[in-house]
Amino acid sequence: MKKVQINTDEIKLDQFLKWANIASTGGEAKYLIQAGEILVNGVVENRRGRKLKINDIIEVRDSEEKYQVSR
Repeated sequence: MKKVQINTDEIKLDQFLKWANIASTGGEAKYLIQAGEILVNGVVENRRGRKLKINDIIEVRDSEEKYQVSR
């Protein structure tokens, strides 16, 4: 599991996807979220503005990699 450090208490899902280099653009992040490809704590998330907190786990469907929000 990759730990991705953020400088704030929370971050929006679409911003996190760009910050963690999961998506290269905001458009790509939006597409991944709307297509149901992103799971937050094991549940499909389709809200770009979902606020992630420290220790949340983000997964891309059909990928072995997991990302943890950390400080």
